[in-house]
Amino acid sequence: MEPAILIITLLCGMLVSRVGLPPLIGYLVAGFVLFTFGIEDSSLPILQQLADLGVTLLLFSIGLKLDIKSLFKAEVWAGSSLHLIGSIIFFVPILKLLGFLGIEQLDGFTINQLMLVSFALSFSSTVFAVKVLEDSGDMQSLYGRVAIGILIMQDIFAVIFLTISKGNIPSVWAFGLLLLPFARPLIYKIFDRVGHGEMLVLFGLVMALVVGAWLFEAVGLKPDLGALIIGILLAGHAKSSELAKSIYFFKELFLVAFFLTIGLNGLPTLADIGLATILVALVPVKIMMFLYLLTRFKLRSRTSLLASFNLGNYSEFGLIVAAVAAYKGWLPAEWLIIIAVALSISFLFAAPLNSSVSKIYQRYQSTLTKLERHPLHPEDRQIRIGNPRFLILGMGRIGSGAYDELRAKYNGEILGIEHKQELVDFHRSQGRNVVQGDASDTDFWEKLERAPNLELVLLAMPNHVGNLFAVEQLHKLNYEGKISAIVQYSEDGESLKESGVHTVYNLYEAAGAGFVDHVIHELLDSPPELVPESVVVNDTDVDTVDTESQPVQSPS
Repeated sequence: MEPAILIITLLCGMLVSRVGLPPLIGYLVAGFVLFTFGIEDSSLPILQQLADLGVTLLLFSIGLKLDIKSLFKAEVWAGSSLHLIGSIIFFVPILKLLGFLGIEQLDGFTINQLMLVSFALSFSSTVFAVKVLEDSGDMQSLYGRVAIGILIMQDIFAVIFLTISKGNIPSVWAFGLLLLPFARPLIYKIFDRVGHGEMLVLFGLVMALVVGAWLFEAVGLKPDLGALIIGILLAGHAKSSELAKSIYFFKELFLVAFFLTIGLNGLPTLADIGLATILVALVPVKIMMFLYLLTRFKLRSRTSLLASFNLGNYSEFGLIVAAVAAYKGWLPAEWLIIIAVALSISFLFAAPLNSSVSKIYQRYQSTLTKLERHPLHPEDRQIRIGNPRFLILGMGRIGSGAYDELRAKYNGEILGIEHKQELVDFHRSQGRNVVQGDASDTDFWEKLERAPNLELVLLAMPNHVGNLFAVEQLHKLNYEGKISAIVQYSEDGESLKESGVHTVYNLYEAAGAGFVDHVIHELLDSPPELVPESVVVNDTDVDTVDTESQPVQSPS
């Protein structure tokens, strides 16, 4: 049956992906299908081991991407904490009422069990949110960063629960883990020397599964907590992003096993599906709670609405919490299936809602803006750009070089846009006029002031999709000046020209020409001449062309 497990999982994942939903729903369905064929979780112990590895690597990868400073923003730590408390306060009486009304799965539940279910339902899906943000290109937008920050805080709450659920008193040796930050220089030296490719992957697995999971478990702490902390320890290294990408497919593959094990616990009954549907009907309350809380922290209503819809679903971490609770006997095993079904149905509704959230905002804009509190959040105010003649989107090496050339050769105000605040601060210290903003983010263009005398926009962002998006937004703003762009590949240049860019500059081609110009200037006394050697025509030597008496024709 092992080949059947792989084939059925693949087919279910593909079918679900074709309708625009996360493949994890397909993996849950595959688990239910396999259960009907007589395959149970207990008959495949290796599957549970792979599932545990998936959760461990998930937390390790979260730690690698974690910017600790972002968690200290009030809208993130306070917003997530208040939403957790509010969700429990809301869900507990609702679930108690459903029990009184005869919902058998809630009959006789204690207050602790109701709080546990409410805790599991308070989470939002990291997998779903990241997919939506990546597809829309809004990962670096303010609402995207707020949503991801809240999700990370929720993940931390889950890890704390998983650690407490272990139930054992940690060993006295656990205090030795406080010395891990002092080992960072040594770990970073090893990180520097492992290189790339398979060595980098092996290093990541050793850090996550040995230094993280195994070491923490050896002293009586939850392995998943160890993976998260080691990930955070490595997050400051220059190669942390590369490491996260290297282990991405291992993590995703092992998480397939986790979702399969959920389905292998049994098929949902009609009563389970009915209760899951009721729970999904309560998701709008989660969205409204997020919307209200985020506007209390002075974010614009549009930013708050986009983040709230992004978080408007149930979570795979809710499944993890339910799985631990079921394993410990704190909840009936059927609740694992109920939450799995609720998770799947919530994704069915969340996908189209996230696609149409801009239309929803436009329709109810006048009502939503009444929720805003002033003065607005510093990162969510209108972007004042003055009255520039030249605008450069992307202030990396190319953008800053272009800025300096324009400043040396032309009069008029120049403005650079850069999404990394540390780069903005650096450029300002160098006397350049640069403001913080992400041109691949719809929010940026919504908040941007108009510049009536703008003549030229230079697209110097490394991301081709971001450049295309910026061109589209410039056209929406009825910009009539010139647009020029940097490209790495010729096909990118063609698509940009088709979208309305006037000129494109191929980095690689221009780099080759610039390299030759530099060599000629530095190493050769005079430009080389095109001097062909003797040419043979009908076996007869023809004298070399006299280049001094005849003009040299440059190649066309």
